[in-house]
Amino acid sequence: MRKTVKCLAAAVLLSYGVYGQKNQVAAADKEYDKFAYVDAIKVYEKVFDRGYKSADMLKKLANAYYFQADYEKSCKWYGELFALPDAKESEYYYRYAQSLKATGNYAKADELLNAFYTMNNQDSRARLAAEQKNYLEIISKNSGRYTIGDSGINSDKSDYGSAFYGKKIVFASSRAKKGENSWDGQSYTDLYAADLLQDGSLDKPSKFGGRINTKYNESTPVFTKDGQTVYFTRNNYTDRKRGKDKNEITLLKLYKATKDGDDWKNIKELPFNSDNYNVAHPALSLDEKTLYFASDMPGSIGASDIYMVSINADDSYGIPMNLGPTVNTEGKETFPFISGENELYFASDGHPGLGGLDVFIAKPKKEGGFENPINVGEPVNSSSDDFAFLIDTKTKMGFFSSNRAAGVGNDDIYKLKEYKPIAEECTQNIYGRITDVSTGEPVSAAVILYDSKGVFVREVQTKADGLYDFGTVDCGSLYKVKTEKEGFDVAEKPVTTGMATGKTKADLTIKQQRAHLGDDLAKNLDIKIIYFDLDKSNIRPDAEVELSKVAEAMRQYPTIAIDVRSHTDCRNTAAYNMALSDRRAKSTIAWLVKQGISKKRLTGRGYGESQLLNDCGCEGTVKSNCTEEEHQKNRRSEFIIKKF
Repeated sequence: MRKTVKCLAAAVLLSYGVYGQKNQVAAADKEYDKFAYVDAIKVYEKVFDRGYKSADMLKKLANAYYFQADYEKSCKWYGELFALPDAKESEYYYRYAQSLKATGNYAKADELLNAFYTMNNQDSRARLAAEQKNYLEIISKNSGRYTIGDSGINSDKSDYGSAFYGKKIVFASSRAKKGENSWDGQSYTDLYAADLLQDGSLDKPSKFGGRINTKYNESTPVFTKDGQTVYFTRNNYTDRKRGKDKNEITLLKLYKATKDGDDWKNIKELPFNSDNYNVAHPALSLDEKTLYFASDMPGSIGASDIYMVSINADDSYGIPMNLGPTVNTEGKETFPFISGENELYFASDGHPGLGGLDVFIAKPKKEGGFENPINVGEPVNSSSDDFAFLIDTKTKMGFFSSNRAAGVGNDDIYKLKEYKPIAEECTQNIYGRITDVSTGEPVSAAVILYDSKGVFVREVQTKADGLYDFGTVDCGSLYKVKTEKEGFDVAEKPVTTGMATGKTKADLTIKQQRAHLGDDLAKNLDIKIIYFDLDKSNIRPDAEVELSKVAEAMRQYPTIAIDVRSHTDCRNTAAYNMALSDRRAKSTIAWLVKQGISKKRLTGRGYGESQLLNDCGCEGTVKSNCTEEEHQKNRRSEFIIKKF
């Protein structure tokens, strides 16, 4: 009796404990939904240590660290998530891969990116990962062009997002104790200025901007060349009123101020801001008639896209325009900067990189817009977040921000000097069509690309139109294109890409393999299992789709005769299965005759369970432990060629 009471008490306590943990997780979920990641993390980790775990909790815990750019910890918790059997959305494969890159595990990251591509090959990040499997080689080619060093103004807090202002640098810093951001526990940022020294480092900084700074975040300014106007990022706070979205979250907006003596006045938010989405990180075009910025406004491709908007002479603005899929991905593109040579620098975690945010450059096109982005390489880029790049194209000196481990604080500003320009990008696309040599019709087939040494590069699958495109490949290089499809002979051809950016066409024709006496036409035509309803022999609509392939083949080859053979698995009696399979074979023949196939060309009968393909017998006292999939292999229809 005492034992029973103890067990019941333990069960009640256990139930109470699980119930309490679920309540704690529910409370943490509310903090997570408000982007209060610091508080949410504390609870999630606490209940995990007490033995509670769920896929949903682990997703949010890993995400909370991922969104704070703490990739080492996000890697740990995505690892815990992937140890569970629960199905995971494709986005988690990408985030886990990015986190793994940040820890230097590129091999495992690439495995996850391959899985990500298989699950979601329409995502531009997946496509870019598939096209640039040699992304580390590409990055290596562009590396070593800079020397970098500490800028001399970093604190043990967060310092980032610098801008040129005459002979000064203006940047954001959380070094002053001004409130606390629930996102990452850091203080809110103010703008600071530091004199730019001759060696590229910075003098002691001081507060900048007067009334521009408020009790919330100010960051990432950009100044007009005359120094009289500044655009900057601030939390949604205007006229001492804090704005919030429908979820009570204060987002980011762009503001403009003009200089009046030594003070900044006439501070106003830009008209395309909204309480319900972020607008941040401004950059100016060379003629100062276009403003670039980052936003997640409706119509964005990813978590954050780069936009441009015209600045009109009357101080009004045009309609913001997305820079499109050349620059933007389903990931995050942010911190734009336009150089003195009209090049767009920006940070991205969507284009192939070393981990976290990497800095990319996109050169301008003559007709407008930008070319494909290029990773600027190491040492500017690392396995951590690297962003907010700017450079003086005359002196080749500049700055960038990073949260790399060797820094002083959370984010730090580094000085840089460029010694070598980035190589002009030359890219080619190998594309073409696969057709049947006899009919000229397009063929859906696998198309494989090999380099000059026979090393596999990538594989694509054509659709019904027979078209394929391998995407970006090297210029002036020899490749081999090979196509394979069951029932067809293998075809291949050498292809040499051009020396200038462009496309190289490589059409291939493939020839159907001639069937032989005794071959199963179903295998040649890739016919799926023809299913019948339980205890029925009538042809179902889905079976008609497959049988129509047989009918079409017999029309194309009018001298072929086939023997229709229907088989069952072992379940039910042998006599019953024999009769049932015979009815199904005859039903199949009757359907083909209705399609205009001469009955003289068709024979067939049922074989029941007499010709099992595996050890899945179960007659008499024999018991089968086979799975449904194993039994299914025996439920088949064969179309054996008896005559040409």
